[in-house]
Amino acid sequence: MSALALATVPSFAERVTRLLERVDYRRADTAEEREAIFRLRYDAYLREGAITPSINRRFTDRYDDLENAWIFGVYVDGRLASSIRLTVSSLKCPDMPALQVFSDLLMPEIEAGKTIIDPTRFVVDRLSSRTYPELPYVTVWLGWAALEYFHADISLATVRVEHQAFYRRVFGHRPISDARVYPTLEKPISLMALDYPTARDRVHGRYPFFRTTFFTRRMLFERVASVASRLMETGPNLRVANS
Repeated sequence: MSALALATVPSFAERVTRLLERVDYRRADTAEEREAIFRLRYDAYLREGAITPSINRRFTDRYDDLENAWIFGVYVDGRLASSIRLTVSSLKCPDMPALQVFSDLLMPEIEAGKTIIDPTRFVVDRLSSRTYPELPYVTVWLGWAALEYFHADISLATVRVEHQAFYRRVFGHRPISDARVYPTLEKPISLMALDYPTARDRVHGRYPFFRTTFFTRRMLFERVASVASRLMETGPNLRVANS
């Protein structure tokens, strides 16, 4: 391959950035958007053998209706390509999926005043995963933006053991528990955690596309001002977001 040809091959960061330019992140605020995501979840989890077949062909749980949960659809050129749910847990609003199985490890952190982001139900459309290999990074971008917006202390990854490598490589998550049985899932999941303030600059240096502006973060997460304010409050003083 010539030097000219090599020069025109986009880097990994460039490929992710180009895909980001084609992506539309939509909060699933309507019944129609939520149903499309629940069907996408069902197909993805069934394909991996993580759930058993269901006649209604949708996958949802009570955590989808929490006031501190945000469900997003990731659309590429107008087509739903992936989805993720982000739950923001703090002392004033602690409930999150990970507590159902790992409360012994997480409640002490919450009681100490920590804010935790629990990304779950990360699914990708089969065709889209083949067409856009960078799609996982574009999807978890939402979780990274939430960490910054809510001034979180800890990022979780409740994943099967075979998926740990991705979170360890990209962000630096470390396992803090062996895999445990999780209700509604056929396969056990492990718990990984990341200290966000410590990892932030390192991740931004390696993957600059994870940087976000305050305006972007506000557009994504400022669903109801009272809810966002309550989740971001850490005591008598309200943290001020960085730009």
